[in-house]
Amino acid sequence: MGNVTLAQWRMLAAVVDHGGFARAAEAVHKSPSTLNHAVHKLEEQLGVRVLEPVGRQVRLTEAGDMLLRRARQLLESAEALEDVAGRLGEGLEAEVVIAVDQIFPPDALAYALDSVSRHYPHVRVQLHETVLNGGVEMLYDGRADLVVSGIAAQGFLGEPLVNVEFLAVSHPGHPLQHLGRELDLRDLEQHRQLVVRDSALRQSMDAGWLKAEQRWTLSHLVTSVDMLCRGLGFAWMPTTRIREALRMGTLVPLPLVTGGRREAPIQLIFRDRDRAGPATRSLAAALHEAVADCCEEHSIETNG
Repeated sequence: MGNVTLAQWRMLAAVVDHGGFARAAEAVHKSPSTLNHAVHKLEEQLGVRVLEPVGRQVRLTEAGDMLLRRARQLLESAEALEDVAGRLGEGLEAEVVIAVDQIFPPDALAYALDSVSRHYPHVRVQLHETVLNGGVEMLYDGRADLVVSGIAAQGFLGEPLVNVEFLAVSHPGHPLQHLGRELDLRDLEQHRQLVVRDSALRQSMDAGWLKAEQRWTLSHLVTSVDMLCRGLGFAWMPTTRIREALRMGTLVPLPLVTGGRREAPIQLIFRDRDRAGPATRSLAAALHEAVADCCEEHSIETNG
């Protein structure tokens, strides 16, 4: 049984799909006797009848139907494996590692990853969601093929991707929202600020205004948004992460005299553009396309 080959299963499938040996022989460019021999040999090896005659045609037996259904799965897997091997031989990478700063628009990221997956379904993607220096550190360590970051990387040339707007916000029930006037930084000093920790392991940095007497340092923007919506502090948040909360009114801008809005330019950086494989290049192109398709409203806000 272990000697049954994929070729035999392919010939059986052809006979069934074309309704007989003669038509199948024309379709697969084999002689009818070759197909007949292959199927009978398969039956001998399995010890099971897989075909039975019906007039001048043949049809699957009950056992043959079950076996061929499973064999088709093997054939599809083998074809996929051969396709992957061929692409690897042409220079297709087996895996793409991308580090993306959490402030990057999540809709655009999902769009880009889905696009690459459709074109290169067998290429694995490792996504690292980073903060501040985290992505650049992965670049320096050679652990990422692509980096999307608001931090410049020394020795690398980045290409502009999108400007992300930050907005000082809190829950509408936060005490800062009920002072009845415009706020300055001295007002903020008396309340808890939520910040997100730099994901770099060696050279972490602080960014933004950090003079509040109380501060909670979190690891992910999602957690920060949740805490803000619970009224547990204030923060400067990328509008890419809080659009729905702003629309629903669970977060509102702080009425700051100045500094309530700021922008961060995001760059796309290759570890080595010349050596990048086709999937890596495709992902980079998809990120540019995704920003154009998903962030039109955001671009108007930040540039206007």
